[in-house]
Amino acid sequence: MNRKDLLKRFLPGFLPLFVFIAADEIWGTKVGLIVAVVFGVGQLIFTLIKEKRLDRFTLLDTLLIVLLGGISLAFDNDIFFKLKPGFIGAILCIILAISVFTPANIMFAMSKRYMGDVKFNKAQEKQMKQSLLLMFVIFSLHTALVIYSAFYMSKEAWAFISGGLFYILFGVYAVIEFVRAKLKKKKMLSEEWVPLVDKQGKIIGQAPRSAVHKDKSLLHPVVHLHVINKNGKILLQKRPVNKFIQPGKWDTPVGGHVSVNETIEQALRREVQEEIGIVLTNANPFAQYIWTSDVESELVFSYITFYDKPLFPNKNELDESKFWTLTEISQNLGRGIFTPNFEHEFKMLQEKIFKPQPNIKSKGKSKVQNKKWIMNKK
Repeated sequence: MNRKDLLKRFLPGFLPLFVFIAADEIWGTKVGLIVAVVFGVGQLIFTLIKEKRLDRFTLLDTLLIVLLGGISLAFDNDIFFKLKPGFIGAILCIILAISVFTPANIMFAMSKRYMGDVKFNKAQEKQMKQSLLLMFVIFSLHTALVIYSAFYMSKEAWAFISGGLFYILFGVYAVIEFVRAKLKKKKMLSEEWVPLVDKQGKIIGQAPRSAVHKDKSLLHPVVHLHVINKNGKILLQKRPVNKFIQPGKWDTPVGGHVSVNETIEQALRREVQEEIGIVLTNANPFAQYIWTSDVESELVFSYITFYDKPLFPNKNELDESKFWTLTEISQNLGRGIFTPNFEHEFKMLQEKIFKPQPNIKSKGKSKVQNKKWIMNKK
């Protein structure tokens, strides 16, 4: 349930109380109670006719007016009625506390009910919990003030705290949420956005790059390219030490995210030019798989190409690059020198691409099974 839905569902439920406060000032407590009850019933009927639903919150507010107002009149003590908004606030605080501090998110369940088939990812759920936490603080503060004013302050002060101050606090909440949303949107607009996909690669949404690096439920596509020279050596790049993921380790020479509105092939050509400074004309799909690390989930589209011309590595993208023999790589597997992702793909390369030559002693030479690769031009 977003902020607009919260305001739409809860604020009207307080109107009978505010009507009583105004009527009480003009005609007295008894008349004020009658006016507030009539208003509450009218509001229930209006909502039932217009929106085809029973507003349970307004019903609760009206029933509490009848119950606590009746007790106050019977005992000739208005303290019971003055505590009514505190009771409502306490109920809301309990609901919000359960939603924020326990796995049973009641507000989230309510939002699902009102929004039908709309689904939330973990990032949206986290954002919702942050908003509910702020609302919990505001309601708790207001409830405490209502209870305090009922016992220790004048009727006029209680009326302001129960009525006007409630709207003021909600206005503060709305402003804070508005500013926070604007700042977040501004930050996101300056970021690279990537598509979100299902396990088959079908695009189902999009998200900023920073979000997919924090939420493993946001599966997004990436491209890799393995470069092999005529001697069967594999080109690797050393990741800069300031990289967020796997800093300082040797990795596939080309790898990067697919941007929004970009095809897999376009992303591959762009990353190749950015990272090793060549125009890719000859490559072939090698593997497609899902890779989940501690921080993200990627749908990897891995390609392979044979290349013996000069390369022009981008020093801003990598610290170092060089060709490795199969033996050099094999001897250093599992020692923290390579990224886990590369070690995973290297095993596939050994199975699908390389066939060791007999009668060659430990010189790291190998025979490539197939050099006839054609760029996928879908």
